[in-house]
Amino acid sequence: MTGMSGVGKSELALWYSWQEWHKKTYLGGILWLNVAESDPGLSILTFAQIHLGLILPTEGELVERIRFCWHNWFKNEQDQALIIFDDVRRYEQIKDYLPPQGEKRFKVIITTRNEQIARNFNPIDLEVLSPDAAVELLAVFLPNAVVNNPEKARELVKWLGYLPLGIELVGRYGQYMSCDLTKLLSQLQAQKLKDESLQFPQNAFMTAQRGVAAAFELSWGELSESSRLAGEWLSLFAESRINEKLILSLFEERYPQPQPLKRGAIERYFPTFSRWFGLSKSVSASIDPPDLPIPTRTDLRHLVNLNLLNDVDNQNYELHTLIRMYLRDKLEASAFKEEAKRAYCQVMVGIAKTIKRTLTLKDIDNLEPDIEHLKVVAEELDQWLDNEDLTRPFTGLGRFYEEQGLYQQAVLYCERCLTLSEQRLGKNHPDVATSLNNLAELYRAQGKYAKAEPLFLRAQAITEKQLGEEHPDVANSLNNLAGLYYDQGKYAEAEPLFLRSLAIREKLLGKEHPAVATSLNNLANLYCAQGKYAKAEPLFLHSLGITEKQLGSDHPEVATSLNNLALLYDFQGKYAKAEPLFLRALAITEKQLGEEHPDVANSLNNLAGLYYDQGKYAEAEPLFLRSLAIWEKQLGEEHSDVANSLNNLADLYRAQGKYAEAEPLYLRALAIREKQLGAEHPHVANSLNNLADLYQSQGKYTEAESLYQRAIAICSEKLGENHPNTQTVKNNYNLMLSQLPDEELSQRFPPEMVEMLRNLRQN
Repeated sequence: MTGMSGVGKSELALWYSWQEWHKKTYLGGILWLNVAESDPGLSILTFAQIHLGLILPTEGELVERIRFCWHNWFKNEQDQALIIFDDVRRYEQIKDYLPPQGEKRFKVIITTRNEQIARNFNPIDLEVLSPDAAVELLAVFLPNAVVNNPEKARELVKWLGYLPLGIELVGRYGQYMSCDLTKLLSQLQAQKLKDESLQFPQNAFMTAQRGVAAAFELSWGELSESSRLAGEWLSLFAESRINEKLILSLFEERYPQPQPLKRGAIERYFPTFSRWFGLSKSVSASIDPPDLPIPTRTDLRHLVNLNLLNDVDNQNYELHTLIRMYLRDKLEASAFKEEAKRAYCQVMVGIAKTIKRTLTLKDIDNLEPDIEHLKVVAEELDQWLDNEDLTRPFTGLGRFYEEQGLYQQAVLYCERCLTLSEQRLGKNHPDVATSLNNLAELYRAQGKYAKAEPLFLRAQAITEKQLGEEHPDVANSLNNLAGLYYDQGKYAEAEPLFLRSLAIREKLLGKEHPAVATSLNNLANLYCAQGKYAKAEPLFLHSLGITEKQLGSDHPEVATSLNNLALLYDFQGKYAKAEPLFLRALAITEKQLGEEHPDVANSLNNLAGLYYDQGKYAEAEPLFLRSLAIWEKQLGEEHSDVANSLNNLADLYRAQGKYAEAEPLYLRALAIREKQLGAEHPHVANSLNNLADLYQSQGKYTEAESLYQRAIAICSEKLGENHPNTQTVKNNYNLMLSQLPDEELSQRFPPEMVEMLRNLRQN
């Protein structure tokens, strides 16, 4: 039997021997050999003399005398014997003392922490207990406490990693001290392996004669210097699967060189058009690497062989909870802990840099195994981050969760990033402005405009103060703030900011820079939203011309510009102008990004919308369906883009009078938006309005009215009374009311309202 220390190898062997002793299975005797603390050869001779009554030869080697014992062991042919070699560390300890292989009457059990020994026999790998079995074991010692607080019991055994030795030690300690589970868990969390309950066993009836740490120490003593170093550094990883390549990259990063003062762009992590340039100094000191061996894969195998590390699939590993604590204590006592933590941070910063602005499900799946390890830096090791890398782990984690619509988790890391950058870099540092922008963008995505605005304003003030009023980053900040006002329908506030941003970029970057194209595009969208199509068209055309010239006619950004211009023509009913632009945009995205990229779904959606507007429902439906399938596959079935796609498809079915097909799509879109964005988001109001329109079309006025009222309340609060969306929902509501009988109108509304609704009905 093999397994980690404390998993119950000796306990199981002892239990089996007692059980079979009572059954009288082994009439030839049961011999327990404590290999770690005594010479098994001498113990065999002693047993044979005392319990079997053998007269041993006085001459010959020890091995020969033991062979004599095995040969003369049984008095009856039908008898059997059980020989247990407990706690074997090296095969050499027992190889000369094993019973003869041809003699089937000898049954042998070997307990060991060394997997290499186990490979020579028929191994039984003992794992930790299941959660239910772990709670049952705890209940043996603390029955009332477990019954009264089962959730705390599960939390306690999980903290102990379901390790039988740990559970028994803690259970007996709690029994002896009359501790409740809450107090026990609190003590363990505070003291960890140093807690009294995990020290030397208090009860003489326990099989184990060591505490948890002392049990692990046995394996530690058998490791080489490089394997010990590997174990210490592994303790920095989270309690999650660790890829072997990631581990080896940490070993190679052992002694990061200090970074000189430098000025450079740090990649933005949210699509807010901005990034800041700053002078940052590395916090790492110059290190003379000590003369220590660099751990390798061989050292990982040594840790696995001694059950200090679990090999999941020959490419990924796991550390048991308590072993991780033990190894972390070793690291903290090491002279090289600072180097280890800095190296770990450097490796994780590299992971953070790979988190792109738009993540597909495949991207998320690829990143998922490393995210828990990246969180260790953000939650435990931020002080070992260089100043220039300070924000990277936080913004990377923020983007990872934002892209999945998990805004609460994203906000936590962005808030922490802001606090930490203020403390470390000062409240007016450009990276603080970046952190403000990131957090503001998250609030903006959730429709929390009142929270976002002061952050955007503060970010703008910092950049203007630190970099001057005509710096490119000031233009980016103005763009962000203008975008917020655009979302709220505050077009008068947004326009001068977009114009000033455009002017700065044209002056500093030149009139044909891609950033200028972005500004032109944003300003054109503003005019388009206001119905100022004559002002929007030349801006879209200018933006398209710059993008084609600077990036090439087949660049994905060109597809974006084509889509925007085509949408303008679609809004004006210029369908013949819009269609070839949409088709060209689709061809570019398919060619450059692949047929299942989210941007292809967007192009399909736009083209389908054009056919919908022309009443070409047969052409529109397969495009909407393909767009939906791509988004579901690439982004997940509960992504906000999937909700938009569902909404569009439902609109198509409603326009054809296919109400039974439309309703479940509207309901699903509403559910996604409520879950991802919150019940008070303007996009939720949009879903409520669409569903209400559907019910109105079916004459279900009671169902429609409550939805309209809720949509109006959301729009009025979040967007304001004068926002176009608010006015649209109110108009739809009034149209629905106008369909009610005059008698009901007279009973519910004042005369002037009734008159207005009657006129609306007639018109």
